[in-house]
Amino acid sequence: MMNINKLREQFPVLDQQVYGKPLVYFDNAATTQKPLCVIERERDYYLHENCNIHRGVHYLSQKATEAYEHARQTVADFIHANEAREIVFTRGTTESLNLLATSFEHFFIEKGDKVLVTTMEHHSNLVPWQQMVQRHQGQLLVVPMDDNGVLDLEQYEKLLQESPKVVSIAHISNVLGTINPVKQMTAMAHQYGIPVVIDGAQSIAHHPIDVQDIDCDFFVFSGHKMYAPMGIGGLYGKAEWLEKLPPYQFGGEMVDTVSFEKTTFNVLPYKFEAGTPNVGAALGLETAIQFLQGLNKSEVEAHETQLLQSAIQQLSEVEGIRFIGQAEQHSGLVSFIIKGVHPYDLGTLLDKMGVAVRTGHHCAEPVMTRFGIPGTVRASFALYNTIEEVETFIKAVKKAAMMLR
Repeated sequence: MMNINKLREQFPVLDQQVYGKPLVYFDNAATTQKPLCVIERERDYYLHENCNIHRGVHYLSQKATEAYEHARQTVADFIHANEAREIVFTRGTTESLNLLATSFEHFFIEKGDKVLVTTMEHHSNLVPWQQMVQRHQGQLLVVPMDDNGVLDLEQYEKLLQESPKVVSIAHISNVLGTINPVKQMTAMAHQYGIPVVIDGAQSIAHHPIDVQDIDCDFFVFSGHKMYAPMGIGGLYGKAEWLEKLPPYQFGGEMVDTVSFEKTTFNVLPYKFEAGTPNVGAALGLETAIQFLQGLNKSEVEAHETQLLQSAIQQLSEVEGIRFIGQAEQHSGLVSFIIKGVHPYDLGTLLDKMGVAVRTGHHCAEPVMTRFGIPGTVRASFALYNTIEEVETFIKAVKKAAMMLR
């Protein structure tokens, strides 16, 4: 069995009090805390290896370059990419999606073209595509969902028949916790010759990712949601697609030759990595992956499932509660509102009791519009959370709800 108390020793930020109460951190969908090994790896880089990478002939540059490229290979292996050059380091999911939207726009988006997303997308996987098609007088197609937060695959099939240039969908909804059938949806899109982008921001820390099995054309993620530093993440793209797409940004490192008359660009993945990268964070990302790989995956999954199920079961006893997102395939979080209680007020009182949750629209306003609500309270779980914390959370919710009615 997984020793949670021993594991929590790796996360000193959890061992503190908030307003005189032990901290219960249930905001993991926004960002996870970082284990000591990740913090120490990034610190060690700046103490002993700090240097700009690539092209330097001296020792530190070569050492830093080797470490950075080793981290790229570790990411490739972790998500089962075919080769390391299919991994582009970015600042995270948002930059990865903006990279794709911009590169697609310059590559093959024309006037009147369409892009297909779903009702449950985070703004990062909606606004870049929306703005792109609007610039070309095109259309954003949207897959609807039912009252449980499950996508309508029949409508998805019909929308595919409208020939969108790209499909971009969340693997797991950051509001609803719905796990979308991305392998099936990718296969459906490929039947129409449409490339597929998967937003893996909420899935990568909780579920094994095999991009070759999914067969998606692109997969994007953020390190800070998987126990790695902020400001680092990745874009996986099939090599044949990355070869075709033009660069997103221009500057040093991403070029091959430069003259006043013409510039040619570097090979994959470097043509998408302009300027000095966040080397220390990339090494922290690698260490976070190694940390996750050192755990028993089945035990972690069972533990996180127990946390979620326990929270849902006990919250069901709260008078006036309404769950937002009740898909059978569900992971990582629970979103809810309580009749007569504003989510912000509830979240504020929970904070005073030492419980950190997220309130509001969670950068997914169309989801709130779909359910006719201003926002939700969202509790999201990680491998270091405990059943005792769930019980503390439930007691706090019940107490706060009574105070606010």
